[in-house]
Amino acid sequence: MGRGRVTPKKTKVPDEVTFQTKPQIALELIDRATANGIEVMAWNADELYGRDGHFLDGLDARNEAFVVEIPPKAHVWLSKPKVLRKPPKNRPGRPRRYPRLRRRDAKPSEVQNLAKYSPTFTDPSPQRYRIKDTHKGPEVWEIRWSTCWRKTHTNELVSRQCTLIVAKNVLTGEVKYFLSNRVPGRAGWSLRKILRVAFGRWPVEDCFREAKEELGLDHFECRMWQCIHRHLFLVILSHLFCARVREKYCESENVLDGELLSTEQVRRAMNVYLEVNDQPRRYRERAYEKELSQQTYYQHRNAQAAKYHGKRRRKRLLELGIDPDKIKSVDVKPRKS
Repeated sequence: MGRGRVTPKKTKVPDEVTFQTKPQIALELIDRATANGIEVMAWNADELYGRDGHFLDGLDARNEAFVVEIPPKAHVWLSKPKVLRKPPKNRPGRPRRYPRLRRRDAKPSEVQNLAKYSPTFTDPSPQRYRIKDTHKGPEVWEIRWSTCWRKTHTNELVSRQCTLIVAKNVLTGEVKYFLSNRVPGRAGWSLRKILRVAFGRWPVEDCFREAKEELGLDHFECRMWQCIHRHLFLVILSHLFCARVREKYCESENVLDGELLSTEQVRRAMNVYLEVNDQPRRYRERAYEKELSQQTYYQHRNAQAAKYHGKRRRKRLLELGIDPDKIKSVDVKPRKS
């Protein structure tokens, strides 16, 4: 008998799995997390979720706090619009649907226009906050904020009072807009606390960057349901392993000490170990010494680069009359860079 071609068994998507948008999936995951007893201070999300009114309505309905980034063309009211519940008596003309917004309150404004033209944002001087300390030095943003209301897709038509934050990077001029359903001065919330949540998304983004660039999260060409999940599971486990190794052997989290380990360095070290593990001892030791020398070189190089960039950024801030050590900080105890 000749050798026949083996046809791989195709695994289709299970029938119980239906199409959902990312915001819909996010709400489902939030329900699963809260059902397992997980509590969070506030949920954070990027513009994709911030522009989805149904997603924000879902968080409000669950009484979950959120601080999300919204696009510049998002619409809000700075004054609460009036919702008409019942038609006036003896009103002539065709009947209208109720509840509805009062006609003069029907159109909210774009947040980018409010930030540019509204006296609420243009008249007061901005508050400067030291948002975070990166390997390139401290980041300082100018903050303006105001209470606002957004349009909902529920019978209420208007949300509870929210907070609109306009943040501008003093060096790059980058502008970000954030919306929160919590207001400073109420229920233990402050502007600093809201900003800590708003700018706290970068570790998650860095996690995805490491998974894609170092561990091959997006390096696959499979289309089967099981194959995709196996690939994701392997990447996630590999990332967890690298994180555990880094946590165990990284003596300092300060890049200036020259002892900070990155995920890339851990991955390189494991690659060397797996490549020479079955070779004679002298070859293994030679490969280990070579890799250790490279690791030490990169650590010191990263420390020197961080020191240079930090001095350069501080100099630029001081030229603008900003001392990052004397302004408000989002962190309780900011690091010295």
